[in-house]
Amino acid sequence: MKKLIIDARMKELWPSVRVGCMQYKVKVEKKNEEMWSYLKKDIFKKAKDNIFDHGVNDIPNIRESRLAYKAFGKDPSRYRVSSEALIRRIGQGKGLYEVNTVVDVNNMISIESGFSVGSYDTANIGDELIFRIGREKETYKGIGKEEVNIENLPVLADEKGAVGSSTSDSERAMITESAEEVLTLIYSFSDNKDLEKALEYGRTYMEKYAGAREIKCWVVE
Repeated sequence: MKKLIIDARMKELWPSVRVGCMQYKVKVEKKNEEMWSYLKKDIFKKAKDNIFDHGVNDIPNIRESRLAYKAFGKDPSRYRVSSEALIRRIGQGKGLYEVNTVVDVNNMISIESGFSVGSYDTANIGDELIFRIGREKETYKGIGKEEVNIENLPVLADEKGAVGSSTSDSERAMITESAEEVLTLIYSFSDNKDLEKALEYGRTYMEKYAGAREIKCWVVE
């Protein structure tokens, strides 16, 4: 089991930050047709309803994430929390990229909850992890991108440095079909019980659509 702590400075700037954790064994597949059918029929509709009811910036849990980014010193309109970016794609009719069963379920949890969700190959991250604020001039190679400026972003790091963020993860621990064990993290900046709910249905989705097994769930505060 990986160990995660939240940095004291992050808690000082945004006391309600918490992280929901799921660690599990899995055989990553290319696609789950049943999941995509459910996603397009139910989750896309919910996302569009949320946009209609609130406007993207004020969707619950996205709103709080944007405020947290401002508190950390990052412009949330320039560096969007990943859940907001996904929901904006749906609202614009662009749909989502099909990646693999774990990443696709990861994105579904994010869209439904409004929280940023990241999944990491446990073979490529350390056992001791910290959720902290990105350091001055800190960068990493993003997935499908060049160097990402993670200064002042909320980032996940181990002894080798930053490996992910609630905006865009690095290539180092990205999920491929060779991954055998995964750590999925739900990043919450909200003072509500939605994190526990997301962890509960997230576990169900991972079991049903990604074949996750031996799942361990916990919340870090």
